[in-house]
Amino acid sequence: MIEQWSAIALNTAPDSANEIHMDRMARQFGFRGGLVPGVTVSAYLIDPAIRHWGMAWLTRGEAHVSVVSPLYDGEPFEVRTTNRNESGARESWQGTLTRPDGTVSAMAEISLPDQPTNPPSRRGDPVAEPDYAAPAATKDVWRSLQSDGCQAFRYRWDDPMPTYLRDNAELPSLLDPGQHGWANMSFLLGCANWVLAGNAYMNPWVHLETTSRNYAPVARGTDLIAEMKVLDTFEKKGHEFVDVEVVLYDEANDMCMMTIWQRAIYHLRGAP
Repeated sequence: MIEQWSAIALNTAPDSANEIHMDRMARQFGFRGGLVPGVTVSAYLIDPAIRHWGMAWLTRGEAHVSVVSPLYDGEPFEVRTTNRNESGARESWQGTLTRPDGTVSAMAEISLPDQPTNPPSRRGDPVAEPDYAAPAATKDVWRSLQSDGCQAFRYRWDDPMPTYLRDNAELPSLLDPGQHGWANMSFLLGCANWVLAGNAYMNPWVHLETTSRNYAPVARGTDLIAEMKVLDTFEKKGHEFVDVEVVLYDEANDMCMMTIWQRAIYHLRGAP
């Protein structure tokens, strides 16, 4: 396992509809500037797993990532991995991403089971039209989505393919668009962000935590269908949270590609 890995953080969503990634909005909530997306931070922590386990991890790897403090565009960061375990039915390790001052930005538990778990089957949720306008996120809206079901959304992994590093040459070869070009975790976890925001409008909001399981790598040109289920909502310290489950399917054959459990703050303390 790669015990230490470092790079320069990239804000991959400076023009996002979620303005927490923009300096003006982020500073209103006490941050130094626009936040690097949580899915991008997660990709940094998972990067060493792809370099080490390769296609095996893209096929059946699992990851639990918690973002605990901001990471900013242009900041150097370091990922350290520890506690590798090669016994039993899986290999596993823990990762920590730290900023230059030693602050922990995110933590991860990464594993490679000997065998994948059984994937879920596609429900057939209605796919939203391109011009679908989601209602504003409220407790009542989440309750309605929980009881009545959510809109599914379509996402395509193709050129131009989003990255999480400033130079594609620094990507693992499996993810380099100039080589194999398989979908990276920033994009795949990003699909969970997009379907969440597609079902209930939020601005600003903050991605906090994911648990993901891979079932197949996503090739260039794949159309994905993201189905979402609302699991829970709750309030803590003035913030309002939502937990959802997202499943990504290959539209061509309904094959499950990934499952993602996600937690987010959909309404920040002090927001209008």
